[in-house]
Amino acid sequence: MKTLSYLGIGILFGITMFKSEAASWFRVYEMFRFDAFHMYGIIGSALIIGILMIQWIKKKNINTLDGSAIYIEDKQKGIKRYLFGGIIFGLGWALAGACPGPMFTLLGAGYLGIGIVIVGALLGTYLYGILRDKLPH
Repeated sequence: MKTLSYLGIGILFGITMFKSEAASWFRVYEMFRFDAFHMYGIIGSALIIGILMIQWIKKKNINTLDGSAIYIEDKQKGIKRYLFGGIIFGLGWALAGACPGPMFTLLGAGYLGIGIVIVGALLGTYLYGILRDKLPH
């Protein structure tokens, strides 16, 4: 039952991404050229809602649906890891025209070419897992 609820939430997320044009390569291209506010509005809204929800969860000591406590670890201080990671992520996003969430939305919408990007993302994640202990964090 839990898997079905996750699947339903994922499908709803995909429909929302597709209908809002957040999965559109053209919208991503516009964003990186600073031609339109559309994607910045979506990302900014998600950021603000995320910050408010995390603060609410911490303040009210909200539990998960099964009753276990939610613990959110504090992030490590330092700018290098976030700067370099953000640059790599942004370059991949600009080259592929999609970040990880919309990649699966595009595949579900029938854009089969995104399958190559998904395979590359999975291989990159696997490679990071192998090299993680050797990388400076």
